[in-house]
Amino acid sequence: MSELHRARSDTPSIPTESKAVPAACGCGCTPDAAGRKAVGVDADAKTRNTKRLRRIEGQVRGIQKMVEDDRYCADILTQLSSVQEALRAVSRELMRNHLKHCAASAMRGSPAEAEAMYDEVVNLMHTHSR
Repeated sequence: MSELHRARSDTPSIPTESKAVPAACGCGCTPDAAGRKAVGVDADAKTRNTKRLRRIEGQVRGIQKMVEDDRYCADILTQLSSVQEALRAVSRELMRNHLKHCAASAMRGSPAEAEAMYDEVVNLMHTHSR
């Protein structure tokens, strides 16, 4: 499979080359060399997510140390569960931002953009509900 395709064929592919290509989701954003950009980002949500991710990073380092120190398995599993819940909180916040800005913008666009966004949202919900 070429580098322009994801491993999963049921989701839109994201180009990895630096050429600007309109987003497959139809939200109107145009990727730059760093990838696709959100149509809008709530500054408070971005701050909260950044803080959460830094805290999660510290938790993961702590878990790594627990494993290296042969800590009790149940204690490690408890910490892993905590990290997973923290990641779910970030995911929910990102999904809310995506729906509020990117998806809403695409759904107000052309019928083709709206259809592409409906498919993307359904795929995201399926992927993140596991």
